[in-house]
Amino acid sequence: MNTAPSQTTSPIFRAIEALQDSLPWGSFLDAGTGYNSLRWVSSLETERWAAVTASAGMARTARKAAGERMRAQDRVLVANWITPELFYGECFDTVLLDYFIGAIEGFAPYWQEQVLTRLRPHVKGRLYIVGTEPYVLDAPDTREGRIVQAIGRLRDACLLMGNGRPYREYPVSWVLRQLGTAGFRVLEVRQFPIRYRERFVNSQLDMCLKQLDQLKDPALAEALRGRIEALRAEALPLARSETGLLCGADYVIAAEPLAPEHHALSLAQSQAVDPMPTSEGVFDG
Repeated sequence: MNTAPSQTTSPIFRAIEALQDSLPWGSFLDAGTGYNSLRWVSSLETERWAAVTASAGMARTARKAAGERMRAQDRVLVANWITPELFYGECFDTVLLDYFIGAIEGFAPYWQEQVLTRLRPHVKGRLYIVGTEPYVLDAPDTREGRIVQAIGRLRDACLLMGNGRPYREYPVSWVLRQLGTAGFRVLEVRQFPIRYRERFVNSQLDMCLKQLDQLKDPALAEALRGRIEALRAEALPLARSETGLLCGADYVIAAEPLAPEHHALSLAQSQAVDPMPTSEGVFDG
């Protein structure tokens, strides 16, 4: 199958296409779909694709992104990966997790360490993970970094006070450990420095404003409104500048399921190893 590059302008999607090289996309799973990811996936030369989201609103948005490129064999599903029956017995040649792990907190809190094990039976060939290095808890050493961090912290605070759940980003090091535990081997990791622009500033701060309607304390809501607009006034001139708000990085991880030869011990050898002795008398309960 021809794997000619798409017309995407996203450096991350272009990097995935380069990593895929001449390997056919085959059947494709967009495990946490959105407008940008499905617009890209639907432009590729796949045999079929399936896109999953736990949000009915996002499913409608994703279908619009695919538009007329959506074929009879393609699917957009509203479902949650904590459901064991989802895609039972079905495998895909290529699987994409596009900012998926960070978004899990809103739909399946405290389940992040399970997701790669859950998806492992459905990955036949390549797995691509896109994420953002956490920046909310960092200690930035630049003005731009401190502004981005302040926006992130204010957004998360407003979401929590408005009974929402913030995203919870995970670093590359965490994802790499989880990939090993889930039975994958890592092929490559690429980093992409982020220059936040006007769209980021306004979208994040507008999200803050929407949460204020949920607050029962008018004085607190008004104080937060003032902080939101003050931060917007500080951030926008820098976001509109040539350099933007340089802070942190996105990453792409390419991985594939471990083959038998990648294991330290063969199955027969591992079954022949004596179990570790248990300790007795250490704890009396």
